[in-house]
Amino acid sequence: MIRPMLQSIPRPLLLATLCTVALAACQRGPDPAEQAAAAAAEAARIEGQAEEIAARFDAEFAKGNWELAAMHGQALKSDFPDSAAFKRIAAQFDEASTKGDAAREQRRMQGLWSYSRVPAGKGTQVSASIYARDGVRIDGAARSVRLIFRDHPEWGRSSYLVLESGDFDCYGGCRLKVAVDDGAAKSMAGSRPKTDEAIAMFVEDERALWRLAKSAERTLSIEVPVKGAGKHTAVFEVGGLDAAQLPGWN
Repeated sequence: MIRPMLQSIPRPLLLATLCTVALAACQRGPDPAEQAAAAAAEAARIEGQAEEIAARFDAEFAKGNWELAAMHGQALKSDFPDSAAFKRIAAQFDEASTKGDAAREQRRMQGLWSYSRVPAGKGTQVSASIYARDGVRIDGAARSVRLIFRDHPEWGRSSYLVLESGDFDCYGGCRLKVAVDDGAAKSMAGSRPKTDEAIAMFVEDERALWRLAKSAERTLSIEVPVKGAGKHTAVFEVGGLDAAQLPGWN
């Protein structure tokens, strides 16, 4: 029965069919051992790449370079989150990230301060100044407020506020509420120079104000009385103060 059927198939087609059947018989399925070896080799390659990044993280972490360490840790977390290398450094990565953020914030606050040394009289005037985080609104517009600590060879040491425009309502003296960070406010004396051109107001106890600025982790707040605009709170991000710039005050 089969023989006549085979005889009826064209010879070229028959040969091709027989070869296909023979080839299929010779082929075998994937070798589980080979597959396992290939998977292990790939896993080792990936883990090796992860360890290279982890080694860079370890080096920067050991030196206290928190921002660089956090950068390498983030790369490891993004590219190889399931690696043994990342699991090993995960806790240190969190620490480096927190300290790196703090370092960037400290650097930002340091950049808010300006320091100057200029000839004055028979000596040198030294000053440190910083602008308030937000302006005081006068006549619908925000006006900047600046805090200045000044050491003058003839006039001595002083601390005062400068208003971009407008006037301080401190004629004959006033009391200013001053607070550090989230602490309770202290009352300090303020005074406005007796001149029509003045846009400055002194904080009389400059030593005490300097100590408050040095002690602040982040902010020093001063309530500012503005003529015709009521009282406003000027917030200065003083946490980056470099006290060594005014050595005579320390």
